[in-house]
Amino acid sequence: MKKLLLAALLLLIFSCGKAQTKEEIETPKVEEKTTYYFIRHSEKNRVQSSKNPDLLEKGHSRAENWAEYFKTISFDAVYSTNFNRTKQTATPTAKQNNLKLIIYNPSKLDYDAFKAETKGKTVLIVGHSDTTPLFVNKIIGEDKYSPINDRVNSKLFIVTITDSETTSEVLNIEHH
Repeated sequence: MKKLLLAALLLLIFSCGKAQTKEEIETPKVEEKTTYYFIRHSEKNRVQSSKNPDLLEKGHSRAENWAEYFKTISFDAVYSTNFNRTKQTATPTAKQNNLKLIIYNPSKLDYDAFKAETKGKTVLIVGHSDTTPLFVNKIIGEDKYSPINDRVNSKLFIVTITDSETTSEVLNIEHH
């Protein structure tokens, strides 16, 4: 009788460890998705002697057009470097999403910490012709994208990360 009781107890213990709840059986695992949108600042004033120029009127118009382009996307955060041209480019989209700009320094950024902080979110990052492709490369873990021509303000890099894969693409979005 003791052996039968012991066998029943062991069977109960081992079967409990493998039991799944009804929810676990019926609910498939949903992969967490992180999406990054990277753009370069809009057209800057090249005749200003400042190292921190403002946007031209055309640049302000492009910034508004980016906000229009992104209107169906609900951003969790909008990042910008601490320059007038990047902040002015990012602001319309940030306002549209009721977000404050988060200022970052590309030369001091811990990319792994950034990825951990933004995991599962949808994020816009506004940078420069050299820092934007570098940032994308750091996020995807490969040296895929080269600096953007200094006269091009229409590139949109989209990076999507799930538990099973990382994808990236670059689009040319001309606003009219």
